[in-house]
Amino acid sequence: MASQTDSTDPGDLPTPATQAGRDGLDALLARPGKALIGLDFDGTLAPIVPDPEQARAHPDAVPALAALAPKVAAVAVVTGRPPGVAVRHGGFAGVPGLEHLVVLGHYGAERWDAVTGSVTAPAPHPGVAAARAELPGLLDRVGAWQGTWIEEKGRAVAVHTRRASDPQAAFEALREPLADLATRHGLVVEPGRMVLELRPPGMDKGVALLEYAREIGAGSVLYAGDDLGDLAAFTAVDKLRASGTPGVLVCSGSEEVAELRDRADLVVDGPSGVVALLRALADRLA
Repeated sequence: MASQTDSTDPGDLPTPATQAGRDGLDALLARPGKALIGLDFDGTLAPIVPDPEQARAHPDAVPALAALAPKVAAVAVVTGRPPGVAVRHGGFAGVPGLEHLVVLGHYGAERWDAVTGSVTAPAPHPGVAAARAELPGLLDRVGAWQGTWIEEKGRAVAVHTRRASDPQAAFEALREPLADLATRHGLVVEPGRMVLELRPPGMDKGVALLEYAREIGAGSVLYAGDDLGDLAAFTAVDKLRASGTPGVLVCSGSEEVAELRDRADLVVDGPSGVVALLRALADRLA
């Protein structure tokens, strides 16, 4: 298990606990112009809140990104949210220094590019709308309606249980019914921190990160995430490592997702720790 950094100086660049992580960081520092910085949004750049619509990037996230982005090949925010939502909640639009930033929304199905300010996207999967129409009735039949709520995500739909009287019990009660619903409409279910998301197959953060890294010819990759959905991105970094591209796996510390912490090269203290890491990288590359 990677050790959580105990650095007390925000300017300190923490040392990864694994040799692979140290090699990845060394490669990033040696050739920053070939480095890709990949970041989840919720729980990584933005603190987790009961209502995702109220989530906003950590107040120091954009300044840290603006300081780092011009020094690396690219910064990619990889999220299940629509890219426009992540851009608004992150405050990324029109910020000097963020010209090298892209948002790979809907797990890469849609892309927002800071240079153009535009979103490119294919047609949505019809199964999402069909599943969404059935969700209220399903929640009522399962008896898990009270306290749960449905989040519209355009190319996906999610059911949150964090507000339920017993969030974990509601989460477990919904696993099988939502899996059946997803299967009938050609979708898959992605579990997260008190949330179950229905989305088309082949959409995950690993696919998005791997394709983008290959697109830009990244020479090294750092990826930071906090939830089960980020495991796919960790696997993508492992694949890149196996093919000769060094990488660093960072967990935005969460006691709820031990599996991610155990796979990480470096564990930081939530979004504030991620921001400190980004700032330390920017300072080191000055």
